[in-house]
Amino acid sequence: MNRITGKAKDATLIEMSQRDSHIGEDNNGLFSTSDRDTQLPGHLEELTKDSVYFRDGVRRIDFVLSYVDDKDVDRKQERRREFEANLEKVGLELEREDKSESDDRKTYFVKIHAPWEVLSKYADILKIKVPFKVSDIPKAGEAPLHWLTRPFRLPEHIMQPEQDHFTSPFDKNKTAFFLIQDKDTFFPASTRNRIVYYILTRCEYYKEDRPEKDKRGIKRLISNGTYTSAFPLHDCRYWKKARESHCESERYHLYRHWARFFSFYKEQPLNLIRKYYGEKIGIYFAWLGFYTEMLFFAAVMGVICFVYGLLSYEDNVTSKEICEKGGDIVMCPLCDKKCSFWKLNSTCLSSWQSHLFDNEGTVFFAIFMGIWVTLFLEFWKRRQARLEYEWDLVDFEEEQQQLQIRPEFEVMCTHYRTNRITQEKEPYMPVATKLPRFCLSGATVLFWMCLIIACIMGVIAYRLAVYAAFAKIMKNSETSKIQLVGSLITPQLATSVTASCINFLIILILNFLYEHVAIWITDMEIPKTHLEYENKLTMKMFMFQFVNYYSSCFYVAFFKGKFVGYPRDYNYMFGKWSGLRNEECDPGGCLIELTTQLVIVMAGKQVVGNIQEALLPLMRNWWGRRKARNHPEKVYSRWEQDHNLVSFGQFGLFYEYLEMVIQFGFITLFVASFPLAPLLALVNNILEVRVDAWKFTTQFRRPVAAKARNIGVWHEILNVVAIISVVTNAFIMAFTSDMIPRLVYLYSDNNHSMHGYINNSLSVYNISQIPFDNMPDKGEDPAWYNSSVHTTCRYRDHRYPPGHEREYSHTMQFWHILAAKLAFIIIMEHVVFVVKFFVAWVIPDVPTDVHARIKRERYLIQEYLHDFDMNQIKLQLSQSTTFATDTGNGNGNGNGNGNTENASLLPHDTPEKQDVLSDC
Repeated sequence: MNRITGKAKDATLIEMSQRDSHIGEDNNGLFSTSDRDTQLPGHLEELTKDSVYFRDGVRRIDFVLSYVDDKDVDRKQERRREFEANLEKVGLELEREDKSESDDRKTYFVKIHAPWEVLSKYADILKIKVPFKVSDIPKAGEAPLHWLTRPFRLPEHIMQPEQDHFTSPFDKNKTAFFLIQDKDTFFPASTRNRIVYYILTRCEYYKEDRPEKDKRGIKRLISNGTYTSAFPLHDCRYWKKARESHCESERYHLYRHWARFFSFYKEQPLNLIRKYYGEKIGIYFAWLGFYTEMLFFAAVMGVICFVYGLLSYEDNVTSKEICEKGGDIVMCPLCDKKCSFWKLNSTCLSSWQSHLFDNEGTVFFAIFMGIWVTLFLEFWKRRQARLEYEWDLVDFEEEQQQLQIRPEFEVMCTHYRTNRITQEKEPYMPVATKLPRFCLSGATVLFWMCLIIACIMGVIAYRLAVYAAFAKIMKNSETSKIQLVGSLITPQLATSVTASCINFLIILILNFLYEHVAIWITDMEIPKTHLEYENKLTMKMFMFQFVNYYSSCFYVAFFKGKFVGYPRDYNYMFGKWSGLRNEECDPGGCLIELTTQLVIVMAGKQVVGNIQEALLPLMRNWWGRRKARNHPEKVYSRWEQDHNLVSFGQFGLFYEYLEMVIQFGFITLFVASFPLAPLLALVNNILEVRVDAWKFTTQFRRPVAAKARNIGVWHEILNVVAIISVVTNAFIMAFTSDMIPRLVYLYSDNNHSMHGYINNSLSVYNISQIPFDNMPDKGEDPAWYNSSVHTTCRYRDHRYPPGHEREYSHTMQFWHILAAKLAFIIIMEHVVFVVKFFVAWVIPDVPTDVHARIKRERYLIQEYLHDFDMNQIKLQLSQSTTFATDTGNGNGNGNGNGNTENASLLPHDTPEKQDVLSDC
């Protein structure tokens, strides 16, 4: 085919390319006879299909476009012709595969190769850092007892696939400065596909005589059906190495050492991941691996806390009193009309269960988790700083900010202004255009949050309404209508479990709907840069997910059982007319219900998420995997194999981060109610790392490499969640748990004993004073109830008994407990925050050795650049002197006129010399 560089002087090169490839194009943009009948040498014929090279076996395929013939063929064909012609004008080389060559007989493929001239030009534009000297900075020595970690290590060539170099932004005018041994392999495949994708997203497809600004970019061509896909190629099949000896087969190594589940105890080959997929994906797996490692310590402490609850099971005086003496205590009805009087011992089992999580160890675990969050974030900063140095990302953000302008922003913005720094024209969006878009965006987000709250209110109404139904159905004629069914289920438990399941289904439905809305309103705002787009979308999605996933837990933790009232003056959810009385907690507290809610939502999300991540791509790729395994390489080509894989998508990594941050919220915001949450998260993440690795290596097309120096706005979100978690856990321990009332009773009792606590925590009410609307209907009373014998009932509160001068008003103990709760919150928050900020101050964000290495490398880079420029100047000056001497001796003849006449020819006036001097 033609290699068009846009320069007239390359005519010879074009002819050579035509002779080499023997590819021609007919008037319809398809294939000529010479394209299909080309006879390749025997050693190249084997590489024709399962290869990452053109037919000549030399030029590497950097990107692939695919399309099919369907409706509106002529218009799409015209777009493709113009687009591909413009790609060739830029300098890219194309090779086409007819649909007759494809396995499905209907898909065309266009293979793209970027020659050295294009790569060097855009590497200069994008300021891509490349090596210029082998690093002479000594590496850190091995840690003490390093032999203990040997079983968890991978081979050295997998962990360190590249030699350590000093790097500098590429300059095509100083190619001699860089370590260019082979131009074909100087830029790795990830850098090559990143450059080609940069060109594809900005290339026009309109005719020169009819310029239309919005007709540009491969994204728009895919959205309108001109092309069906655009992707870089994997370098080999994941289960076997590539045939070409000079192909790295990195995909095979990643699958073998990283993606297999039985490698779960091994370290991750982060440098190889970064080399193959790019820094953005590499930093995600580095963060996920570090987060999983830190979860191990939280999980160990959670298990210790849970084991303490088990070991102190028999010493739980409160539960013993409920089970042994609760049969003599008659409790007031929990709802109007349909609920009858009930005995306290019906909550025996739930009180034992509650003790497993609501004990003295939970307080220390909540404080530990507040400190753990700080250590996790601070140590991650240090780990991130080390990766920034090792992966040459220290100065990336500052250099790349303006180079990340989205093509959509360039197309939509018709206004230009002068940049104050560069003094160049740049597109911008006036405030008058921004304001309506932002207002609509904010209103949309607010509407969906209100919709979530409305759904939660509906679930609460369900809880209030269905409790009476469960209470009526679950009855035992021999004892009570509110006794246990079997030995496990109470109306409270049945209501809590079913409401949690319904809430989880609503969460999944709202998530599915809101994802599309969030993307739409973010596109409508037209963010300027890719970074700004990701940040806006991240904030919208997280705010929604925060309310969606956590609102039900917030209700159980901080509202249920707090605004109940007492038998003469109950509070109602939607007013007394609704008959939906506010829920009460069990005598053992609401913590066990919060635990139930947390387990169902958290575990359900993890199970559904893993099923979606593992099974859906597997089902979509089943037929393609079967063909890839059964077809020989000559029939089933490398680009067809990758074409049948799942597209990674623009938001693939975004959803991975979102899933982990939501999980982080569960194990921090409400961890005081369920100390085993970190253990569940640890098990899930060990599986998550390998499932994600398996997806990337076997199910997904190779993503376009992208750079990122950190996890972006997610770090700020984690910081906010960490601060909120300290407050929520303090309030859970104070108001949701029964720990503070028990401690107040323990230390106020003369004997310092918990005996009598249950009787002390329950107030007395005269049944004859209960309003008619709150009394059970006739026939609803249990068989054991006798109105003449049972004249009073008990309810959970601290109020004076009937007949007291301050009848049914709060006792002094109520105020003591409230003061203790508030004091506990203040003390816990201040202790945790003081430790948190002290740890953050003590631990520097950048390790000392990394800080020194960065300074050392910058100094050496400047020194080497200076020496290189000086040598170039000396070389130019020596050549100029030689040329001037030769000119003077040839034309002067002793009269002194030769130098004057030829002064204009001296090299110091040449553009090359001026460039060298200006660079210096």
